[in-house]
Amino acid sequence: MIEPPQLRGATRFARVRARLEAAQPTSGWKSWVYEFLLFGFKQGWACLFGALMLALLLGAHLFYPDDAPLARNDFVTLAAIAIQIGMLAFRLENWEEARVILAFHVTGTIMEQFKTQAGSWNYPAGGVLHIGLVPLYSGFMYAAVGSYIARIWRIFGIHFDHWPSRRALIALAVAIYINFFSHHWLPDIRWLLFAVIVLMFWRSRFYFTPFRRERWMPVLLGFFLVALFIWFAENISTFAHAWSYPNQRHGWAMVSPAKLGSWYLLMIISVVMVSLIHHNADETNIRSPAD
Repeated sequence: MIEPPQLRGATRFARVRARLEAAQPTSGWKSWVYEFLLFGFKQGWACLFGALMLALLLGAHLFYPDDAPLARNDFVTLAAIAIQIGMLAFRLENWEEARVILAFHVTGTIMEQFKTQAGSWNYPAGGVLHIGLVPLYSGFMYAAVGSYIARIWRIFGIHFDHWPSRRALIALAVAIYINFFSHHWLPDIRWLLFAVIVLMFWRSRFYFTPFRRERWMPVLLGFFLVALFIWFAENISTFAHAWSYPNQRHGWAMVSPAKLGSWYLLMIISVVMVSLIHHNADETNIRSPAD
């Protein structure tokens, strides 16, 4: 079969997706089931980097020997780097996604340095691949969020209606990022930030295409669902002792649901960063045929 020109140089996922989208399911409930399964497949692919990181953290906790010559933290860091290299080498992601991952890795590591010094959470000691109190694998956990946002944007052909301006989005993201630091010695303004978010996005919708028919969802709801998903992953990560909050120092406990608010705020920063990296913050669609 002759390969379509738009798939030349595409990722492996693009080829698989093209075959699945070329299917002709019958109408009725079978068509709905097929679309639902295809939606799940695409979501799973968008989560690939994060899922591999989560499996790595859990596997290292359960199976990595305590007396191994290589410290557990260093093993996780080197394995995370290997995952990133492997995804690029086997064309499981493209270089644009790698740039997103790098940007999130840097901004996340900066925040980790401050938060660990402030006592917001802590990492297990050991190893040499760390900066201060923070092992280098921590940045990959932020990168997993950025990778997911970048992937779903393209995979589902996402575009927006009533989307705030670029300047407003950047100003909001900067205010959120600063508040993550400043609330340790200044009043916490997160409730004001939540109010601003509601005012900015209450009319906003995002449109996505799981199969052939375009669907839509309120942006505020979409942010919450992603934040909820990350919160579940955070519970697994803290169970694996990737890091610990103060209430988990004497044994694992569920992460406070209040952390959902922090992840919700992170969604704003994530979307702004991804859109700026794509150079399309005010464009309606950034889908690439090579994804």
